[in-house]
Amino acid sequence: LLQRERPGGVRTGSGMAGEAVLLRAAAAAGVPVPSVVATDEGLDDLGAPFVVTKKVPGEALPRRILGDDAYDGVRRSLAATVGAAAAAIHAIDVTGLDGKLEAPDQLAQFAGLLDLLGEPRPALELGLRRLGATRPEEGPPVVVHGDLRLGNLLVDPARGLTAVLDWELAHLGDGVEDLGWCCVRAWRFGSPHRALGTGDAADLLDGYRRAGGRDVSAADLDWWQAMGTLKWGVMCVIQAATHLAGMSRSVELATIGRRTCENEWDLLDLLVPQATDQARRADRPSPTAGDDHRSGWRTPGARPGTGELVEAVREFLQGDVKAATEGRVAFHARVAANALAMVERELALGPQLVERHTSRLADLGCASDSELASAIRGGRYDDRFDKVAAVLADDIADQLAVNRPGYTDPD
Repeated sequence: LLQRERPGGVRTGSGMAGEAVLLRAAAAAGVPVPSVVATDEGLDDLGAPFVVTKKVPGEALPRRILGDDAYDGVRRSLAATVGAAAAAIHAIDVTGLDGKLEAPDQLAQFAGLLDLLGEPRPALELGLRRLGATRPEEGPPVVVHGDLRLGNLLVDPARGLTAVLDWELAHLGDGVEDLGWCCVRAWRFGSPHRALGTGDAADLLDGYRRAGGRDVSAADLDWWQAMGTLKWGVMCVIQAATHLAGMSRSVELATIGRRTCENEWDLLDLLVPQATDQARRADRPSPTAGDDHRSGWRTPGARPGTGELVEAVREFLQGDVKAATEGRVAFHARVAANALAMVERELALGPQLVERHTSRLADLGCASDSELASAIRGGRYDDRFDKVAAVLADDIADQLAVNRPGYTDPD
C-alpha cells in the first residue's frame, strides 16, 4: 500500500520518512504495524513524500467493528488487546528517534492553538483553567501514538487486532495520554462503553498493565480523558477553519466545526458534572410550526454560520454529487443532510438562543464571548468556577439543541 502526502497538505511530525523510522521501531517493540517496504527517505520520486507498506488484513470502520456480528468474539477483548498494544508502543526504544519526535506541553500547545485560531471558546478556556490546576505528575516520557482509537486500528474477526495505523501525530509524552484518548466519548461512536466503545476502562488498564505498562490511577486516566476531549474540541475548530479559509473546501470539515459544542459539553460533564446535570433539567427551546424561519441567524459560539453551511452544501452538491454517486459521496450526502437539518433548526431557534446567550453574558458581566474567554484565561472567575460552568453548560445545551438534539441525554 502506498501512502503519500497530499499536495498542499500540512505536514505533521517528521513527515513520511520519519514515520517509516517510527514504524520500524514499533515493529521491533512488538507493536502490530504494517511492515515498511520502501520510503522516499527525503527523495520525491512519486511527486510527494511517501511510504510503501505491506497490506495487512482487517477492518478499520468503527461502525462495522462495533456493530457487525462477525466481530462479536474479538470485540469483547478489544479494549484489553489495545491496552497491551499501548504498552508495546510506550516501550519503543527511542534510540534513533532523536529529532524525529517532539515533546509538546499539551496545555500550552492547545492554548496557543486557540489563540492562533482567534475564535473565542469560553468552555474550552474553562477546561484549560481547571486542567491546569489539577494536572497530574507526568510519568517518564515515552513514545505516544497520539491518535490511538477505532478508525486507526485494523481488526480481523478471527485474529483480532492486526495493525495500529496512522502514526503522524506520534510524539514524546506521558503514555496515559493514549489511554485517555481511547476513552474520549467521540471515539465510542455512540457506544455506551467507555474504552474504545467496546469495554470498560478496567479492561483497557488491565491489558496495559499485564503487557508491562505502569499502574495508572483512575484520577490520571480521568485527567487525560478530559484533556483528550478538549484537544478534539480544538481540532474540530481547526478542521472547520481549513474549510472557512479555503485551504480544503469540504462539507465534512464545515460540519465538523459544529461538533465543537459536543466536546465542550463532554468536557464540562467530566470536569463539572453538577453543571451539566443542572443544564439537563432546564427547559430548552424547541422548534414549532409557528416559528419565524428568518435567515441570517447564527447560534452563539457556532462556526461556520448558517450561510456558510448552506454554501458548503451547495459546493458539495456541485463538485461531488455530479461526478459520483457512491462510496465517499454516499457518506458526504448524509453529512450534507445533517448540515441542512442544523440550518432548519437554527433558523427556527436562532432569535431565542441569541437573546438567551446575551442575557447569560450580561449576568457574568461580559459583553461578548471574547471578553468572557479572556477573563477565564486570566483567572477572573476562579472564585466562581462552578457558577460559570453552569452558565456555559446551559449555553452549550442550547447550541446542541441546534447542532445535535439528544446529545445531552444520559448514556
